[in-house]
Amino acid sequence: MFEISVEESFAAGHSLRNYHGKCEKIHGHNYKVRVTLEGETLNEAGLLVDFTELKRLLHSVVERLDHEYLNDVPPFDQLNPSAENMAKYLHDEIAKGVPAGTGARVASVRVWETDTSVATYRAG
Repeated sequence: MFEISVEESFAAGHSLRNYHGKCEKIHGHNYKVRVTLEGETLNEAGLLVDFTELKRLLHSVVERLDHEYLNDVPPFDQLNPSAENMAKYLHDEIAKGVPAGTGARVASVRVWETDTSVATYRAG
């Protein structure tokens, strides 16, 4: 099994609903996101998916969240903008754009809120 990963960062604010503590107040993070694709075969160039294509795909999703108050951005206007929910959202959005015919799939998405706090969503 081959894996490739790319990372991007963005800044955004949020507040956690149904949370009793300081994170229920509006606050922000400098998030870091890592998306990992996996697959069993490589193309004729010896690539699973071109890093440039995966970076473009990740950027297209992340730019919707950058410098936003996440609680106002769908689906987080309804869904709590926790790191766990963000990882699943990013997974699902990126999966829609993985080039067909590559045999690659999104294996995992990791979202760091801080240098020491990370949530991961893995494909089932």
